[in-house]
Amino acid sequence: MKLTFYGAAGEVTGSNFLLQIGEHNILIDCGLHQSTHFSDDKNFDPFPYDPKTIEAVFVTHAHIDHTGRLPKLVHEGFTGKIYSTPPTRDFAEPLLLDSGHVLEQEALRINRPPLYTPEDVMQALDQWEGTPYHKRLDFKDFAVTFFDAGHILGSSSVLIEAEGKRLVFSGDLGNTPAPILKPTEHIAGADYCIMESTYGGRVHEDTSERKQLFQKVIIDTIKAGGTLIIPAFAMERTQELLFELNYLIEHNLIPRVPVFIDSPLAIKLTAVYQKYESYFNRATTNIIRSGDQIFNFPGLHMSLTTEQSKDINYVTGPKIIIAGSGMSQGGRILHHEERYLPDPKSTLLIVGFQAEGSLGRRLLNHVHEVYIFNRPIIVRASVKAIGGYSAHADQPRLMSWLSSMQKTLKQVFLVHGEPVEANALAGVLKNTMHLNAEIPKAGQVYDLSS
Repeated sequence: MKLTFYGAAGEVTGSNFLLQIGEHNILIDCGLHQSTHFSDDKNFDPFPYDPKTIEAVFVTHAHIDHTGRLPKLVHEGFTGKIYSTPPTRDFAEPLLLDSGHVLEQEALRINRPPLYTPEDVMQALDQWEGTPYHKRLDFKDFAVTFFDAGHILGSSSVLIEAEGKRLVFSGDLGNTPAPILKPTEHIAGADYCIMESTYGGRVHEDTSERKQLFQKVIIDTIKAGGTLIIPAFAMERTQELLFELNYLIEHNLIPRVPVFIDSPLAIKLTAVYQKYESYFNRATTNIIRSGDQIFNFPGLHMSLTTEQSKDINYVTGPKIIIAGSGMSQGGRILHHEERYLPDPKSTLLIVGFQAEGSLGRRLLNHVHEVYIFNRPIIVRASVKAIGGYSAHADQPRLMSWLSSMQKTLKQVFLVHGEPVEANALAGVLKNTMHLNAEIPKAGQVYDLSS
């Protein structure tokens, strides 16, 4: 049995792991490499394996850095099955179609053909099968089971049993407890663990404090007479913010001002959420049963069209705008940042991971000037961050999740982390938990047969 790291090795994005079990070749994730642009040039390179030889792909969750090259894989000859939880499959359609549109623009920029077509997306969905948590999928020489990773709705950690060994791919682990989601499930008795390290060197604010911090930022901005702009990922982060705003508004904990969701993708994904209430945690389910619409409240406006987005500019007085993209690398948020970053009364609130080199990271680092649409923008607005809203586990949560398999682990491979974060986590795992932790390089192969 051999494991090769073809993505998310020494970087956060591009999840793609090849596991060879005898004559069987399977993939865990097939994601997009993302950098200062939406897509990295390396996405256009040929796969380092023959897609025709891949029997199956097991997808941890719907984020594009885990799914974004699946249509390309299909286009280049993959005819096997794709497996994930049902929500992940349903989220994938709007996410991949939206990603494809952005990638088409990127391809034009670098004078290359598109990475994939809408037809490739639909073909991938035809080959995609939804599988519930805990249902063991038995194949000829291996078995696969999905467990709830608590990261986004339908996210999974993947247990693979083969050749008498148990391998666990963490996927992205959640910042438990989180609004809406059930807690991250622990898995015991693994021999090898491939674990994310996005926040491997950090400790988030207490999750119980994030609502209070959010409330304070809203009140301070409204009192100043400004606009609160929030770059938010269309998937999960926007729905969490809606959930929190619903609570704050319906309990009269913040003044009632217009709230705009300026993201067609987020609006479509929110509709998918409403199909899968059985995946919500008990507290959220009880709220829904009481008659509360958790994604709807007085003053909420869904800006689906371009005209509706432009109309936000004409709404005077304090308001809240939630728009994509989450790292300010494109999308409608750029128009709002261009308009409100120079305003000292307004606030930019960062509530998610900001990759190195992204506009969001530069703003998070409190630069005084940025370029948007090729023109300089002076940053006079307040820039705040609430780490407790991250959908990723921090160092203590990563260690806690790993502790359930600590006694049996032979090796931990740390992926999905910038070097500083992965190295910080590796040091703690070695010195505190006495585990053999390694940070693989891209293309590195490990023989797990012994």
